[in-house]
Amino acid sequence: MKRTKFLAGGAAALAGATVLAYGKGVAAMASTGGGVNIVLVHGAWSDGTGWAKVIPILQAAGHNVVAVQNQMSSLAGDATNTRAVIDSLQGPMVVAGHSYGGAVVTSAAHGAKNVKALVYVAAFAPDEGETLGSFPTAPGDKFVAPGPSGLLYIDRQKFPEYFCGDVPSTEAAVLAAVQRPVAPAIFAEKMGTPAWKSIKSWYQISEDDKMIPPEVEKKFASRMNAHTISLAASHASLVSRPKEIAELILAAARS
Repeated sequence: MKRTKFLAGGAAALAGATVLAYGKGVAAMASTGGGVNIVLVHGAWSDGTGWAKVIPILQAAGHNVVAVQNQMSSLAGDATNTRAVIDSLQGPMVVAGHSYGGAVVTSAAHGAKNVKALVYVAAFAPDEGETLGSFPTAPGDKFVAPGPSGLLYIDRQKFPEYFCGDVPSTEAAVLAAVQRPVAPAIFAEKMGTPAWKSIKSWYQISEDDKMIPPEVEKKFASRMNAHTISLAASHASLVSRPKEIAELILAAARS
């Protein structure tokens, strides 16, 4: 996929301006009952509603669940926004990221003492100095192109096949229609110190992933020595296999 240049300063500033207000709002809603806090971070071309089938399972298990909404104008901005949510919650915490959200949690959770476990769902987990654009591409990348304002979109006609091939067609069409675009600059941002070097990690590999090559996911899981499961699933495993993804997160919470 071609990585095009994008001036994201304005969008990043807007994201930064909302961080404190958002973090305070989450703090006011936070529960410190018998469960733990679980923070969920969405990936590219989606948003927090991608976790809609997973969240009720986690809540039924007694946990306080918060799904972060990120701007995806810069990795640094999204990490800052996510860290504000992490810092607003008291007590032990699991932080999970899907796809690009894995890079966000890798940055955001570094140094956060209340984060006890990380969960990666078909996700990027860069090491220090690596960029998302430095990894091998998958077939779906060729259907990613600039749209309005130069932001990157997946061709809506190809989205169901390459992003969520194991999701019912009607649901997949909705996911394609509501996809949230990504700033190209994100793919060139270098990772700082990764949280997975100091926090226990869990990883789910999607064997049928056409957005991140499965062999790349296996590399991520192996080098972080993560507790790993593999599913015959698409990139959108959190949508197609919510029970298995929820159980992986619950396993991390039990630890």
